[in-house]
Amino acid sequence: MLVVVAYLGCAVIWGTTYFAIRVCIAPGGYPTYLAAALRFAIAALILVGVVVVGRFGPVPRGRRAFTALAVAGLLNFTSYSLIYTAEEQIPGGLAAVIFGTLPLVTAILGAITGIERPTRGAVVGAFVSLIGLGILGIERLGVSAAQALACLMVFGAVVSSGSYNLILKRHTQGLHPFATTASFLSITAVLMIILALVVERQPPPWPLPPSPTLAVLYLAIVGSVVAFAGYFYLLQHVRVMTLSTLVVAQPIIALLVDAALESQRIAPRTYLGAAVTLLGVVLNLASTRRVVTR
Repeated sequence: MLVVVAYLGCAVIWGTTYFAIRVCIAPGGYPTYLAAALRFAIAALILVGVVVVGRFGPVPRGRRAFTALAVAGLLNFTSYSLIYTAEEQIPGGLAAVIFGTLPLVTAILGAITGIERPTRGAVVGAFVSLIGLGILGIERLGVSAAQALACLMVFGAVVSSGSYNLILKRHTQGLHPFATTASFLSITAVLMIILALVVERQPPPWPLPPSPTLAVLYLAIVGSVVAFAGYFYLLQHVRVMTLSTLVVAQPIIALLVDAALESQRIAPRTYLGAAVTLLGVVLNLASTRRVVTR
């Protein structure tokens, strides 16, 4: 039951974060990388405090675990740097649609590295999901050089995320989700702060803008602390391919949020794409019945 709650929670939360990012970096809001740095710094501080006070363990120990977390944190930093930059040009819904290629990328990376061999049904499900995501994205893709580059950035973020998923799957088994998340996001926060200081060199806006500030707090507390803790719990209890299906539900949520809050009309083709995408999710989940329990 807890696996189901964590899965649904991550899907819904991360489906809304794409719009929240747009709110953070909109005109009158925060500089792009500063917004990301604040998000992960706040999240890391909260999680470190929770781990220390609550004495959650086991915590990462040994060179192998710390190296894996360092590499994963670097890849997560790369992923979010690309996403935040891309969302300067494209809507959150479109970014979520492109990120839905993660199951296919994960299957390819897992097969190449030998970390987790994808089942035939999982690969078929991923391809079906991609068809649905393509339908979802067609009406939203405006042809321009800036948007084309932004789309490539999001796909680069997909490759980075797929890589750290497999690294963490192999090297964080047995660690407490809070301890893993605190270490992982602390590394991301430090790198994002350095990027903001080097590239932007801007202080936070003053007075603090209400909506962007609330969005930063939402992304830090709910989108990072709560969602990543749930994510790492799932990472220890389900297959990586099953976990990667989270991103095929997120585009549907992100598109609905865009439509509700950005006044963007949902066309019938969007509902068709959503149905095809969900079919891919069902096929993927049906092929990964074996759940690892601890």
